[in-house]
Amino acid sequence: MSATLSLGSTILLLLAISACAEDAEDKDEYLKFPPNFLFGAATAAYQVEGAWNVSDKGESTWDRYVHDGTGRVYNNDTGDVATNSYYQYKEDIAILKKLGFNSYRFSVSWTRILPTGFSNNISKDGVQYYHNVINELIANNIEPILTIYHWDHPQVFEDMGGWTNSEIVDWFGDFARVVFREYGSKVKKFIPINEPIAVCKNGYSLGIHAPGKTLHGFGEYLCMHNVLKSHARAYRIYESEFKEKYKGQVGVLINLSAYMPKNPESADAAETSFQFNVGWSMHPIYSKEGDYPLVMKELVANKSAEQGYERSRLPTFDAKWIKYINGASDFMAVNHYTSRLVTAGTMGRIPSQENDQGVKETVDDSWKSSATDWLKVVPEGFRFILRQLAKNYGNPPIYITENGVSDHGTLNDDDRIYYYREYLRQMLLAIHVDGVNVKGYILWSLLDNFEWDRGYSEHFGIVSVDFKDPQRPRMLKKSASWWQNVITAGKIDRSC
Repeated sequence: MSATLSLGSTILLLLAISACAEDAEDKDEYLKFPPNFLFGAATAAYQVEGAWNVSDKGESTWDRYVHDGTGRVYNNDTGDVATNSYYQYKEDIAILKKLGFNSYRFSVSWTRILPTGFSNNISKDGVQYYHNVINELIANNIEPILTIYHWDHPQVFEDMGGWTNSEIVDWFGDFARVVFREYGSKVKKFIPINEPIAVCKNGYSLGIHAPGKTLHGFGEYLCMHNVLKSHARAYRIYESEFKEKYKGQVGVLINLSAYMPKNPESADAAETSFQFNVGWSMHPIYSKEGDYPLVMKELVANKSAEQGYERSRLPTFDAKWIKYINGASDFMAVNHYTSRLVTAGTMGRIPSQENDQGVKETVDDSWKSSATDWLKVVPEGFRFILRQLAKNYGNPPIYITENGVSDHGTLNDDDRIYYYREYLRQMLLAIHVDGVNVKGYILWSLLDNFEWDRGYSEHFGIVSVDFKDPQRPRMLKKSASWWQNVITAGKIDRSC
C-alpha cells in the first residue's frame, strides 16, 4: 500500500468515522456479524495455569524471571498459581459455554510437555493435561485454537542463548512436531508463536519481559530472524507430515498498533513505521518476493554504517530461507489493542530497532485512557490497520486473536463494554464496507490473569478472579453478560 493510500485512509477514518456517526456507513446491516463467524476468548499457559512445578514440569524462562529476586515484576507477583486453571479448566470451559463462545484460544507450556525442552523426554502427565482440556472443549462444542509458544520457553535453552541461538529453530521444530502429533486429530487451527515482535523487543532489547536481556540493536533482530525461521519450520513440518491426514491450518500471528500519520507531512514516516513493525515479520511471509522490507534493510544498513559497524545489524536470509519462509501461513492471526501517531523524528536507545526507523510515535491527548499506560482507546485505528493489512498482504483470511482493555478491578466494567462495542463496530465496517476478510474475533481475555511485568495490577478479563483467595473464585463482570447478548443476537447494538 502506498503512503498516499495510507494517508487517505487515515484522514477518512479520523475525520469521517465516529462511533455513532449519521453517515452512509451508519446502517443496521453493518452492525451484524457474518454467518459462521467465530467468537472466542483467549488465555495463555503461564498467565492462567499455575501448577508451575507440578509433576515433572521443567523450568521456563518466566519461572526463572519471577523467582530471581530482582523485583522486575510488579509487587513481586508470580504465575506460580495464577488463576489455577490447571485444576479449574473445566470451570473455565463451562463459563465459555454459558456465554456462548464457540472457540477458545489457549497455549501449551513447552516445559510441561517437554520437561527438559528436548523431544527425547516427553511428559505423559503434561501431554495428557492438554488432551483433557481439548476433550472438554470439544465435548462442549467449543473449537480449540492452540498456540504452541506463548513466551515461556525452557530456561535451559535460554542459558544457551534462547531466541538469539539459531539452534532453537530445530528445538522449536521438534516441539511443534510433538504438539501436532499429539493434538492434530482434534485441533484444526494452530498458531506456532505468539507476538514475535513482543517476544523479541521486550525480551531481548527492552528487557522488560523474560529473559530480561537488553541486547538492543542486535538482540531483537537476531531473535526475530530465528523466530521467523522457527515459525516456518513448524509450518513446513505440519505441511509435509500432518496436513494431508488432519486437514488443519497453521497461521502466523502479528501484534501491532495502528501506525497513523500525525499530519499530511508524516505519510512517509507512517509507512516506514508500518514496515518496521508489521512488515518486519509479515513481509517475509506474505510479499511476493519474501525477505525483509526493502526500506528496513536500507535504513538498518545505513544506521549501522553511520555507527561504525562493519555490516548491517539486521541479519540476512539466504535464498533458501527466503523461499522456505515465504507463504508459510494459512491465515493471519492479529493481536491489536491501540494506535500511535507517527512523525519523522527519533526515539529509542542507540542502537535499537526503535531508533533505526527514524520516526517518533506519539498519542493524541484526547484519546481515552485505560488501566494500562500504553493502551489508549482508539477504535478507528482498528479499522485503519485492518484495511492496511488487507491491502498490503492480499486480503488473507484474518482472525482477531487478541483485542481488549484493562481495568483496575471492577465488576461494573462499562469502559470495557464501550471499548468492545466501538472496536467491534470498526471491525464490522472493515468487513462490510472495506471487504476485509475477517473470519473471527477472539477477545483478550477470558479471565483476569498474570499480566507479565504488571503482575496482577491490571485486569483484562471479562471474568473476575479473586487472587487473594486460594480457591481463585470466578465472578462474571458486566461485560461477560454483554458478550452473551451480542453472541446470541449476532450483532452489536447502536448505543454510544
